[in-house]
Amino acid sequence: MKKSQIIALAIILIIALVFIPRLIKGNKGEIRFSTVNEEDIPEKIAESLPKYIMEERALTCKYKDEVYVVVTRGEKNSKGYEVKIDKIVKEKYSKDIFDITVYAKFTDPDLNEIVEQEYDYPYIVVKTNLKIMPQEVHLDIDYIQ
Repeated sequence: MKKSQIIALAIILIIALVFIPRLIKGNKGEIRFSTVNEEDIPEKIAESLPKYIMEERALTCKYKDEVYVVVTRGEKNSKGYEVKIDKIVKEKYSKDIFDITVYAKFTDPDLNEIVEQEYDYPYIVVKTNLKIMPQEVHLDIDYIQ
């Protein structure tokens, strides 16, 4: 075998060893979700929001066999604060027992930006592809300036 063929074979083998495990693993554990517009939030969830919007937290709600995730930022003394969910990851312990971790990005208004000076309670509601509720919900926050 020629030297160039051996080198090409070695490169292909290295690439396969690096990428095949990633393809097999994929995004295992990640939960698909879609953001729910404020006017489309189920009434039951909208009615319970005032109990939780004063705190910085993540929680789940089940409505008509669908699981929703809500992330709240707490009370803010002005507008301009935002919350977005980057991803939701499932940590499975057994068939029906699992926790989820919600990876959220919190954005604060720019210090030089003029914003309305009224109390605000930023939150986001997403609908997931889960069918059963998790045991616990963990919130992992990335603060962005």
